[in-house]
Amino acid sequence: MSENCSHNCSSCGETCASRTMESFRVPLNPQSSVKKVIGVVSGKGGVGKSLVTSLMACKMRARNNRVGILDADITGPSIPKAFGIHGMVGVTADQLMLPRTTSTGIEILSSNLILEHETDPVIWRGPVVGGVIKQFWSEALWKDIDYMFVDMPPGTGDVPLTVFQSLPLAGIIIVTSPQELVSMIVAKAVNMAKKMDIPILGLVENMSYLECPDCGKKISVFGESHIEETADEYEIPVLAKIPIDPSIASKVDEGLVEYVESPWLDAAADAVEKA
Repeated sequence: MSENCSHNCSSCGETCASRTMESFRVPLNPQSSVKKVIGVVSGKGGVGKSLVTSLMACKMRARNNRVGILDADITGPSIPKAFGIHGMVGVTADQLMLPRTTSTGIEILSSNLILEHETDPVIWRGPVVGGVIKQFWSEALWKDIDYMFVDMPPGTGDVPLTVFQSLPLAGIIIVTSPQELVSMIVAKAVNMAKKMDIPILGLVENMSYLECPDCGKKISVFGESHIEETADEYEIPVLAKIPIDPSIASKVDEGLVEYVESPWLDAAADAVEKA
């Protein structure tokens, strides 16, 4: 702490032990309302984090909630495509971004919706990316959102840190896959959340098994799952095991994720409601 500390963290650029998480929080625009924010994270890429984000948003919308998705995976946005959303966001007279709305009423804000062409690469450095995420939160008109899901890029770097510090997270869902290597990566995400006092709602294992269409037997394509061991070690629940299903991939590719049936996410939805 500086000798001249005024104890007003909001006007201070110093990093010291006396700073609290609240001092980093970015306020929501007064015209917006978001009741509960849930982060969806993964320790590595390619495990289906964006799929889980999309399906969880659809699940909560099906329970008659108003739902939003803040796509914080700025350089690799995939949420708009999953919902079949194209084009750019609108702007209010007050220069607030207007999230795009899906066919079932889910509000979405993503970097792909602020680019002239959705195939344009986002070549921005970390501070700029972090700034855009804060703008998506504070400079957008979120209309009476009950549950906002934040789709974060993989890892424990700059962007997850920005989200953890800047947004009022009620909890996070950690997405993983069955490979043994992933258990170590999951541990990194768990430990980061614990260091930052972010509640962990539980684990969701994607690509958990393939169900034989003839006999119904569950086949462990990527080897036996270790998610239960990881969950026991860190005393967090397993919320869901999502199967490998080509029909899911097909609907997502067609922008029809809202038409995917997801009974295996019921327990995860219950956990979000209790967060």
